[in-house]
Amino acid sequence: MRAARYYGPKDVRIEDVEPDTVGPNDVRVDVDACGICGSDLGEYLGGPITIPDEPHPVTGEQLPITMGHELSGTVAEAGENVDMAVGTPVVMNPIVWCGDCQYCDEGNYRLCTSGGFIGLSGGGGGFSENIVVSSEKIVPIPDSMSLEHAALVEPFTVGVHAVEQSGLRSGDAAAVFGSGPIGLTVVQAAIAAGADPVYVSEPQAARRARATECGADVTIDPLETDPVEQINSEVEGGVDVAFEVAGVEQSVNQALTATRSGGTTTIVSIFEESVEINPNDIVMPEQTVVGTAAYTGGPLSGREFGTTIRKFASGAFDPEPFITSRIALEDIVTDGFEALLDEDREEVKILVEP
Repeated sequence: MRAARYYGPKDVRIEDVEPDTVGPNDVRVDVDACGICGSDLGEYLGGPITIPDEPHPVTGEQLPITMGHELSGTVAEAGENVDMAVGTPVVMNPIVWCGDCQYCDEGNYRLCTSGGFIGLSGGGGGFSENIVVSSEKIVPIPDSMSLEHAALVEPFTVGVHAVEQSGLRSGDAAAVFGSGPIGLTVVQAAIAAGADPVYVSEPQAARRARATECGADVTIDPLETDPVEQINSEVEGGVDVAFEVAGVEQSVNQALTATRSGGTTTIVSIFEESVEINPNDIVMPEQTVVGTAAYTGGPLSGREFGTTIRKFASGAFDPEPFITSRIALEDIVTDGFEALLDEDREEVKILVEP
């Protein structure tokens, strides 16, 4: 079968690979769509970051690996111990875990000391015609759900988990710094949790427009207006909860200083390099700073994924503003990674449809 294989920075090759065999507890999924994630783009541009260049402790794989973890598809084959019919529409929870560390024992599989993600740590990937994974990673979706939209269940669940980690309560004022794909999921998840109002700081006009489509009350161009000054002038003391989703030093510090005393700043981004903050911005106002890592996984794969799926079904989440292009696997470099790097293209989420 055909698959997109990562060899190094700006070196992704479409190759013929041998399909994996289905074990007794596995499922083969024919991939319908797989989104290009910001982490995929980071690996393409400056990796390997999380992609292993020596054997991964769980998958045993290393460069080159098949990429892609935001996928949807249909069951093509199920192992003898798996009660799942061929043709079932599904999504995949890509968390990889060891099952032996203290975090796995606690059920916190996303924090596994040897963990990772399918499509980044080995184990196959969604940028391929099909993928074989353990049935615990497979979450069925309703027949009424579009498989294209289902490919966004994974990134939306990042937003669901981030809002859960933040402790946001109905009626809280919130600010989101960065409205790329994950920032937009945080916007929708915060609104669904009752945040009011919701501010978004984002330098790209097209992304600000999409934040408005997703329900943001106020969008701010930080290149023209100081978002901290505007937020603090409109919300006494600052917002209750801020989310940093841009991954740059300036947005981290703006998120901290836009949050009220006793409030919470939640860091959602994965950073390619360290940033500098003033600890007094946390200490003096007695702020809480929270990190958020993915979502529940392992045998709990369907817990937060299920929340997202139900919100898709109810209309509380709208994935349509995210999808800006649909491309073939063969075009993943030119019309996928390179297109996302071209600001003039104004891409948000590109779906690869093998």
